[in-house]
Amino acid sequence: MNTKYIDLIDQSFYFPQEEFTLKENTLKFHDIDLMALVQQYGAPLKFCYLPQISNNIQRAKSWFANAFEKHEYQGNYNYCYCTKSSHFKHVLDEALKNDIHIETSSAFDIDIVKQLKKEGKITNDTYVISNGFKREQYISNIANLINEGHKNCIPIIDNYEEIDLLTQSTNKKFKVGIRIASEEEPKFEFYTSRLGIGYKNILPFYKNQIQNNKQLELKMLHFFINTGIRDNAYYWNELTKCLKVYTSLKKICPSLDSLNIGGGFPIKNSLAFDFDYQYMIEEIVNQIKQVCEEEDVPTPHIFTEFGSFTVGESGGAIYEVLYQKQQNDREKWNMINSSFITTLPDSWAINKRFIMLAVNRWNDTYERVLLGGLTCDSDDYYNSEQHVNAIYLPKYNKDKPLYIGFFNTGAYQETIGGFGGLQHCLIPAPKFILIDKDSDGNITTRIFKQQQKSEDLLNILGYAN
Repeated sequence: MNTKYIDLIDQSFYFPQEEFTLKENTLKFHDIDLMALVQQYGAPLKFCYLPQISNNIQRAKSWFANAFEKHEYQGNYNYCYCTKSSHFKHVLDEALKNDIHIETSSAFDIDIVKQLKKEGKITNDTYVISNGFKREQYISNIANLINEGHKNCIPIIDNYEEIDLLTQSTNKKFKVGIRIASEEEPKFEFYTSRLGIGYKNILPFYKNQIQNNKQLELKMLHFFINTGIRDNAYYWNELTKCLKVYTSLKKICPSLDSLNIGGGFPIKNSLAFDFDYQYMIEEIVNQIKQVCEEEDVPTPHIFTEFGSFTVGESGGAIYEVLYQKQQNDREKWNMINSSFITTLPDSWAINKRFIMLAVNRWNDTYERVLLGGLTCDSDDYYNSEQHVNAIYLPKYNKDKPLYIGFFNTGAYQETIGGFGGLQHCLIPAPKFILIDKDSDGNITTRIFKQQQKSEDLLNILGYAN
C-alpha cells in the first residue's frame, strides 16, 4: 500500500522539482541539506538563500530579452527592485550584483539609497523610482537626492500637491512620473485605487501642472494593479486603458519615453504552481507594441518593479512539532515551537499560503492534521494548502522528532512581523540564517540574527534596569 508521506507527495505532484529534492529520508532545498541546517542551528529558524535572488532577476531579464527579440521591440528594459518587500542589506547587496535599479516607497528608503551610494553599490545613473504618498520628510529626502546630482531619481506623482512640494524643495530640473489610479476588480470593497491619479484626469493634470513648468520633465507613466500580473480579462483590460493614456500623453509630451508596468509577478506557492512567465511577458510586450503602432507613437522603454518575485523564493522557515493534541474524533493539532502570527504574518492576516513540506521522516506513514502556533490567540494556526483543504504530514511520534518547512516566505514577513521588535505573547523571534555559495560553489551559512532573548523583549518594554 502507498501509505508513506513520500507516496502522497509523489502521487499529488511532479516530484522532485528544481528546488526540492530528497536525500534518503529528508528534504533538500536548492541542494541545502535542511536537516543538517537544523542539527547545526536548531529550530525554529528562518533563512534566506541569497543566490535565488540573483537567479530570479536573471530569469526575468532573459524573459524580457526573448520577448523583445521575438517582437523586434525597440526600447530598453529596466529591472527595479521594490525595496519594501525586504529592506535588508544582504538582500539589496545581492540584488544589486545584477545591474538593476530601485523603487522606494517611504522617506527612510532614501536613506538606504544614500548609504548604498556611499558604498559604491549604486550611482547617479541608477534609477530610483520613488512611489507612495509623499509628505514632508519623504519630499525633503527625494529633493536632497536630486539636489545632490542624482539625475535618475524619478519621483512618481501620486496626488495633485506633490508637484508644488517637490519644486519648492529642489533647485534643479528633474524628471517625474505619473501613477495611474487603476480600477480594481469587482470583488474589491472599492472601485479605484487610492494611489495615483485617475485615468481621465492625467492629461488635464499634465497640461495644468507639468507642461509649462520648465523645472520638470515628464519621463514615465506608472501602471500597477493590486492583483498583480495575471492572464485574465481584468488585467488585459486595465493594461489597454493604460496604453491609451500613454499614447495620448506621448502625442503632446515628447519627453515621455518610459512605461512602468509595476510589479506583481506571482511566485511559487504550491508544488502544483504553474505560471507561464515567458508567455505573459511576450503578450505584454506585444500589446504595448501593437497599440503604439496603431497610434503612431514610439514604443516606450519598459520598467518593472518586482519585489516578491525578487526576494520571495529565497526565504524559508523551519519548525519542530512539539506535541500533538487530539481535540475531537477528527481533529489532531500539531503544535509547532513558534508562532504563525509572528513569523509568517501573511498566513494569518491575508490567509496567504506558502509551500509547506515535512523536512524529515518522508518514509513514514502520514496523517491529516492542523498546525497550531504557541500563542494563546485562536487565529494562530495554519490549516490548509493551496491544492487541498487539508494538511498531511508524517504521523506524530513523540520519540521521533518531526520538522516541517515553509518555503518562499522571503517577501514582507520580516517587516510586517516587526523584525527585532516585540512579538505577540512575547514568543521570541527565531534565529535567522543567511545561506550563500562561495567561489567554488559550496554552500556557506552564517547567523544574521540570534533568537530573541527575554532581556531583548523586556528592554523594549521598559523593564531593563
